[in-house]
Amino acid sequence: MTPPPPATTTPTTVPDQSTGGADVAALRDISRRVLWLSAAIVDAANRGRHNETGIKVGGHQASSASMVDIMVALWFHHLTDLDRVSVKPHASPVLHAINYLLGDLDPKYLTTLRAKNGLQSYPSRVKDPGTVDFSTGSVGIGATAALWAAIAHRYLASQFPGTPPAGRFVSLLGDAELDEGAIWEAVADPQVSNLGELLWVVDLNRQSLDRIVPDIQITRLQGMFAAAGWQVVVLKWGRTISELFARPGGEELRRRLEEMPNEEYQRILRVDSSEIAARLVGENDSGELRSLLDSLTAAQLSTAVRDLGGHDLGLLVDTFDGVDTHRPTVVFAYTVKGHGLPTEGHPNNHSALLTEAQMRSLAESCGVRLEDPWRTFDTGTAAAEVCDRRGQLLRRSPHTPSAPVPVPTSLGHPHRKTSSTQAALGRLLADLVRDAPEATARVVTCSPDVASSTNLGGWINKTGVWSIAERHDWFADDTDRVLRWSEVRNGQHLELGIAEVNLVSLAGELGATWSRWGQRLIPIATLYDPFVSRALEPWSYGIYAGGQSILVGTPSGVTLAPEGGAHQSITTPSIGLEQPSCVAWEPAFAQDLEWCFLHAMNQVGVPGGTSAYFRLSTRPVDPALALLPEDPALLERRRLQAVAGGYRLRAPGPAPEQITLVGVGAIMPEVVAAADALAELGIGAGVVCLTSPDLVFRSFQQRGSRTAGGGSDIIDELFPPHRPAPLVTVLDGHPHTLSYLAGARGDRIRCLGVTEFGQSSDLADAYKLHGIGTEAILDAALTLLGR
Repeated sequence: MTPPPPATTTPTTVPDQSTGGADVAALRDISRRVLWLSAAIVDAANRGRHNETGIKVGGHQASSASMVDIMVALWFHHLTDLDRVSVKPHASPVLHAINYLLGDLDPKYLTTLRAKNGLQSYPSRVKDPGTVDFSTGSVGIGATAALWAAIAHRYLASQFPGTPPAGRFVSLLGDAELDEGAIWEAVADPQVSNLGELLWVVDLNRQSLDRIVPDIQITRLQGMFAAAGWQVVVLKWGRTISELFARPGGEELRRRLEEMPNEEYQRILRVDSSEIAARLVGENDSGELRSLLDSLTAAQLSTAVRDLGGHDLGLLVDTFDGVDTHRPTVVFAYTVKGHGLPTEGHPNNHSALLTEAQMRSLAESCGVRLEDPWRTFDTGTAAAEVCDRRGQLLRRSPHTPSAPVPVPTSLGHPHRKTSSTQAALGRLLADLVRDAPEATARVVTCSPDVASSTNLGGWINKTGVWSIAERHDWFADDTDRVLRWSEVRNGQHLELGIAEVNLVSLAGELGATWSRWGQRLIPIATLYDPFVSRALEPWSYGIYAGGQSILVGTPSGVTLAPEGGAHQSITTPSIGLEQPSCVAWEPAFAQDLEWCFLHAMNQVGVPGGTSAYFRLSTRPVDPALALLPEDPALLERRRLQAVAGGYRLRAPGPAPEQITLVGVGAIMPEVVAAADALAELGIGAGVVCLTSPDLVFRSFQQRGSRTAGGGSDIIDELFPPHRPAPLVTVLDGHPHTLSYLAGARGDRIRCLGVTEFGQSSDLADAYKLHGIGTEAILDAALTLLGR
């Protein structure tokens, strides 16, 4: 790329200024140093690091450059230690550079971008060595995290008076991120318009990875925010060029610049400065415009056309200081991608790396040397004093964690009635209010408009619906109403619109309050299991970012057979098994659900904790099939096996075990019936009930491992190595989920499950259609035995 001419001369007598008392000259020095450091961090990872693979390490010098002035105005003037900021993924080098200048990042990390144990490619709250408030590698979703964190803090403060205060929740987005649907699902949520602590700043450099964004889209986006109740602020031009607009011919200059396509504007940034005036005049030569342009030198005009609002530090400072605190605010700050770099404005600059010659030129313009890239400001300079003062002001003290919350291992109420696991969840939560009040106080449920149909009604009736502002319940005197929808400030259920992305994003932030503000919450989010796939990316993001929560997918499988194939989840068991930092559960019986759910609650909201995913069913199952021991010691042994992943439901009887039937969840009645049918044929069939194929797989992986650090031996309890037998596995989901069991002892195996889209039917027909009923299990067993 041919670099444009340098633009360092101020074209008019109007200085870069702030009405709020900021030392803008010092901020400008800091901005130049941050620009250099962010570019040097990427350069060190590529040119400065030995690389035997030949694979580009990469980085985003241009995307970082457009954010420099915005972030300098925030960190070095506006933010307090109570504020939390989500930084756009491609600006991570800027965040690292700022943390370094503030004394929050050891200089040893500056050469470690994208290296093991070094600076992460994108901001990571749990993996970066400097302060990072939100992980933002997942484009669009990380930007909304600050919004959900604001709601999470409001919820905390309403429940626990000693909650530490919070300030603003700031999101710095690239304009291309506004293409993500997650943004608009969050913006449209009714509660959001009341969040005056929200400040979003859109880096409007009008470039995405592959293209220059049409200007017409920007106008539409601004209108969408305004329609959602946000204050919309547009910083299009800086104060320097705005002074030119006030001169004779200035209005024509403004009109010319604003009416030209983005592509033409960015082409002007790339040409020799001597060509700019002619390009601006174009075919519509007018005396006033020509006179205005002739009054400026080529260098002055080159600087003027680059004077966008997102690069005017004085304007940025005043804007951030003056935003409305009664409603959310979005600032559209026009910028140039690659501002101040040789790649400035080039359509292919997204991941372009500066050459050594270009880095030397940049170092000279920023007042440093390539040989001494990490130099800070000299003591006594205004910039050094700002860095020191802001570093001390932004330094945070660790929060005192809340007292440990005892979560019982069992509630002790027998489950005698036939019940589904979904119904058992409703009973568990309702009983929890009475039996475990300390744990109950930390529980918060949320749902995307399916609270009643996922059995949260009893819980909601006892705890209420949380709302930013209390609302009058006009149906309070309706005696026919089963669900009491009382919206109060101290409720413990949060209802969202039908947007699964919002649900899991909120759950992730509710599950991070223990590490943000020292207050533990146990978030439980319920949704229809077929929609887990829709929520998968933000769910996974929340877990990656350190949020711990319990996700309940219900009803699952084909148990909603009359609803047809669109409401039948197939791949979710595998999704749960494969999700890092999460344990997937699918208990069959109400008692198993109680044990496993309480165990999962105990792991949420604590250091080293983990999230959980429960796949539940609306199919009623007779608890007698569980054959619960009456002896307390044996009952406790069964509980320990259930929370380890599974148990032997029954031995084959007097006959030797010729085959083992393995079932998961609501399919267990068919598994037991098949075992009974085999017994009538004189065939000994053992029955294994898995509560968590995930944990059993981990046990399988850990067996014999030198690096796993120990773990459960449940795999050998369920499948004793000295008693091999063919396996028939069956679950209401994709059969490959349990295929790994063939490796436990080297057994022959037949895996039954759901592999095709379904259709409306009754449950018996659905099981027959997918080959997971009693007859199919029996046939698979006999086939394996050669009968």
